[in-house]
Amino acid sequence: MNIKSALIAGFVVASMAASAVSQDRPNIILMMCDDMGWGDTGFNGNAIIETPHLDTIAKEGAILNHFYSVGPVCSPTRASFLTGRHYFRMGVWTANKGHLPKEEYTVARMLKAEGYTTGHFGKWHLGTLDKVISSKGKGRRPEANYAPPWERDYDVSFVTESAVCTWDPGIGSRAKNNPYYENGVPTHENVLGCDSRVLMDRVIPFIQNAAHSDTPFLAVVWFHAPHENIQAGPEYLKMYEGHGEAAHYYGCITAVDDQVGRLRAELEKLGVADNTALFFCSDNGPEGAVPKDRSKTRRAGSAGEFTGRKRDVTDGGVRVPALALWLGRIQPGSFIDVPMSVLDYLPTVRAMTDASLPDGRKLDGENILPILCGDSKEHRTAIPFRYQKHACLVKGKYKLIIESPDDNALDRLFDLSKDVAESNNILAQYPEIAQQMRAEILAFLASAKASHNGSDYGVSSYTPVDPWEELGKQTAKRKKKTDKQAVR
Repeated sequence: MNIKSALIAGFVVASMAASAVSQDRPNIILMMCDDMGWGDTGFNGNAIIETPHLDTIAKEGAILNHFYSVGPVCSPTRASFLTGRHYFRMGVWTANKGHLPKEEYTVARMLKAEGYTTGHFGKWHLGTLDKVISSKGKGRRPEANYAPPWERDYDVSFVTESAVCTWDPGIGSRAKNNPYYENGVPTHENVLGCDSRVLMDRVIPFIQNAAHSDTPFLAVVWFHAPHENIQAGPEYLKMYEGHGEAAHYYGCITAVDDQVGRLRAELEKLGVADNTALFFCSDNGPEGAVPKDRSKTRRAGSAGEFTGRKRDVTDGGVRVPALALWLGRIQPGSFIDVPMSVLDYLPTVRAMTDASLPDGRKLDGENILPILCGDSKEHRTAIPFRYQKHACLVKGKYKLIIESPDDNALDRLFDLSKDVAESNNILAQYPEIAQQMRAEILAFLASAKASHNGSDYGVSSYTPVDPWEELGKQTAKRKKKTDKQAVR
């Protein structure tokens, strides 16, 4: 065979292989809102906020009614979302602390190794995007926490380090030292108007390019809305006239919904909708206390019937709206009440794509595809939480919250199947269950501490950026500082 014939044959084989991957493995879209409460969507019963496109996904796929962000603030959730591992394993204690270590094996790295093209769009919040400046100032230690998506296995990225205003994101106080970076370069092109539209303007071409080249894709889309600064565009404010300041909050969510609809229309147009799986959730519960008259505040989010809000480990802070859609695999109109979390994304995507994880690293989530497809009603792996002075575990219908590794006097045990408000501590009635769950929490924390010190990475020189945060050792001064950072 001459050189020309060999090249042609090689091209044909490569094209056939790429086509086989595209046909056999689904495209993956992972979407997440910022500070959206469990009760902020139509599919979860909100009678004011219009979310017709998300509601359609709920009808064509599954509502994940008992889904956890794991983190009660954004950065921790994002770390777990991409890795399938608890954020304490990598030192992302809270918002604006730590970063995504390059040694972590993410969903992007996993799928890139399988021939997927990978893209990340929207908020990043897993490290700084510049070694000198940060939107959070020098205290963020820009060089020590430099961890941009273009160095974390994304072929394409359009991201901000942290939150921006939901209208005109390219200007204003939130944009200071916090520009959009397009593939690693700060940009001021097309960064005005509705932020959700600005994001989707980059997502659509990425998907078009992948579809036209018959390449499977991973698109991670992290909307900024409805995080502060909350501002809706004129057309959305008009939709919610009469709702005062809350109209901005409602309008931001409907703007997200419109862009989800735009995305789905493009998938249909490109002929890839049937082979694209979509997931949607929020990163934590809604921000701030809400007065009885919601019209007086833009912090109008709803945690539904659950207790607590953002920064709480009670379900109002960590139980979030969630959907899953995979046409032909997930039964339309499914309503799934099994506890699940963002920790399950990576192992589930792994199962959907038949991808491999080369190093056998400890995962804290599990493959929930059998649950999504109706073949199982049990999440076998307990779901761990850790934030400030609290550590928690959800196991089946029970949830245990502890505050000390040594003293169980403040432990609380709840039966979530009967007590969604977490108001009835049943620990005295079920001491053996509480004791077993407490032991499991402490074992998890010991494992996470070892991971934090680099035991999973096989790199002898690995040194974590920040020291381990022992349960029960957080000072009042540190707690106040952490709360202030998380609000920002």
